[in-house]
Amino acid sequence: MQLPKFILGDNSDYPNAIFVIHTEFPRFIINLEDDEVEWFEDFDAEDEKELENETENAIKEATEFYDNEIAKYDE
Repeated sequence: MQLPKFILGDNSDYPNAIFVIHTEFPRFIINLEDDEVEWFEDFDAEDEKELENETENAIKEATEFYDNEIAKYDE
């Protein structure tokens, strides 16, 4: 199955949360309400430095994806 890079997620138990799921490595879910990230990968000490560099970019991309998707609803 081919998955998109980002998927929007919603859950009625978290009415204020806006979840974006990143399906490519490193896989994660971010809650845009508070920028909390849950990783689906296990990282070793060497990976952590690269992860720090990628985290900022990944959050930026997830936020841009969400903004673009919402803009489509406004059209």
